[in-house]
Amino acid sequence: VQLVESGGGLAQPGGSLRLSCTASGFDYSDFSMSWARQAPGKGLEWVASVYGDSSDAYYADSVKDRFTISRDNAKNTLYLQMNNLKAEDTAVYYCSKGIGCGRPTITCPRGQGTQVTVSS
Repeated sequence: VQLVESGGGLAQPGGSLRLSCTASGFDYSDFSMSWARQAPGKGLEWVASVYGDSSDAYYADSVKDRFTISRDNAKNTLYLQMNNLKAEDTAVYYCSKGIGCGRPTITCPRGQGTQVTVSS
């Protein structure tokens, strides 16, 4: 399993960023995928998950109505569109193979992460 995230950076409060994750080493379309994040000094937090066929997606309350998870199975790529960013969204964001990754007791393979910093 190889997961490579990109797209992080610095954004102003209220701004937007789009994260991408390219997957390889497994049958990508057969698996649910997740985004998780880890803020400085805090534990890993589940952000969102999407089914392999994109039939449904789930979000943490903290990002609902602001973030959108999506995937392109033809490109083996996972996305996270982040709008109306807040300072508390500052974290390292990880692409993970599986559903609910980052929830307590759920451990999944993940990439090296991409830093998102929200600051004016």
